[in-house]
Amino acid sequence: MTDDFRDSDAGRAIEGILMVAIEPVPVDLLAQLLEMPVAEVEAIVAGLALSYESENRGFQLVKVAGGYRFQSHPDVSAYVERFVLDGQRARLSAAALETLAIVAYKQPISRLQIASIRGVDPDAVLRTLQGRGYIDQRGRDDGPGQAVLWGTTPLFLEKLGINAIDELPPLAEFVPDAAIVEALEATLRITSVEVDSGTAPGETPASDD
Repeated sequence: MTDDFRDSDAGRAIEGILMVAIEPVPVDLLAQLLEMPVAEVEAIVAGLALSYESENRGFQLVKVAGGYRFQSHPDVSAYVERFVLDGQRARLSAAALETLAIVAYKQPISRLQIASIRGVDPDAVLRTLQGRGYIDQRGRDDGPGQAVLWGTTPLFLEKLGINAIDELPPLAEFVPDAAIVEALEATLRITSVEVDSGTAPGETPASDD
C-alpha cells in the first residue's frame, strides 16, 4: 500500500515539491498546490514517510517547524556531520551558541536578562544570531523602558529538526534551582552604594582615619 502513495501523481508531486523546497512546506500549502483536501495530503505524506522508513533509506520525510521536509536519517548522522563540517567555514562561536541556548530556553528574554546570565554584554552576539536568522525580536517588555524581547525563529527549529520549541530536551537536571540562581545573582549584584564608595561587593568602605 505504501508503494501506491509514492507511485501516485500526488505522491510524486509532493516528492518533487519537497525536493526543491528551501524551508519546510506546510501541509495546507501542499493541499492548495495539489488541489486536494488536507486530510488526503496528510495521508499521502504519512504513506511516503512509512515507505522510506521501511526501505531503510538514508533520508526521512519529517514534520519540523510546522511543515514537511526531507532530512538525513539519524543512522547516517556521523557521515553527514563529517561532510558538513568539512566544508563549513563560518561556524558559530562558543559565545554565540551559549547565547542562542539562553534565548531558546528562556524566551522571550531581554538583552539585560541575557547579560545577567552570561555576565557580558550580548549585543554583538545578538546581532550575529539575528543576521543568521536564528533569533528575532518578539515584542517588548511591559516594564520600564519596554526592553526588546528576543526569541527563536522557524529557521532555528528547522536547523534542530524539531517541530516546536517544547521539543527541546529538558534542562532541569543540569541547572540549579531558581532560588539558588536568585541568591547568586543577589550576591554578585553591585549596588549603587558600593559603586559610589569604590568598594567591591562584600567589602567594608575604608575609614578616613
